[in-house]
Amino acid sequence: MEEPGEIELEIGVGPHPRPWPDDPRFDPELLAAGDRRNVVDAYRYWTVEAIRADLDTRRHPFHVAIENWQHDMNIGTVVRTANAFLAAEVHIVGRRRWNRRGAMVTDRYQHIRHHAAPEELAAWAERAGLPLVGIDNLPGSRPLGEVPLPRACVLVFGQEGPGLSAGMRAVVADCRSIPQYGSTRSINAGVAAGIAMHAWIVEHGC
Repeated sequence: MEEPGEIELEIGVGPHPRPWPDDPRFDPELLAAGDRRNVVDAYRYWTVEAIRADLDTRRHPFHVAIENWQHDMNIGTVVRTANAFLAAEVHIVGRRRWNRRGAMVTDRYQHIRHHAAPEELAAWAERAGLPLVGIDNLPGSRPLGEVPLPRACVLVFGQEGPGLSAGMRAVVADCRSIPQYGSTRSINAGVAAGIAMHAWIVEHGC
């Protein structure tokens, strides 16, 4: 129930006043009905294709990979965060199907590639000249911030709970950990992905 004095804020913008802009990037349906999507104001009324094409002109050179063996609910969050930090691509390793609810439709704007197994991801990364950097608090992992992450790389995340699979541990070139100070052994995989991507942004800039 809305508390007295509270104002409900409406997201986005309403119908565009006429005359409409003469620009192929704009969607006539959105111009007529309004744009209530979760996009930055600069992309209001743009088509999905136009937004994606514009993002492609300035994506960062890091990729993100997430293992999917048990339909991890965090994958959608990882995709959404990868969109927020403008990752080049998201790689789903394991099961092809994943729960898209957490992505909040951001998967429309993000390049997503599937690999059936860690070895397939490793082969793709080798062809692309990108090192695989695991993010997990395994023995021998170096803390994030101790040594800069490679500028062009694939940040690899395991599933919630078990972390990186044995197969993935065998193919990553390097492993980094996120410093923790409480009693829990690990943190949520979606949160870990956000911390690692932000670390890359801090180290390499926008």
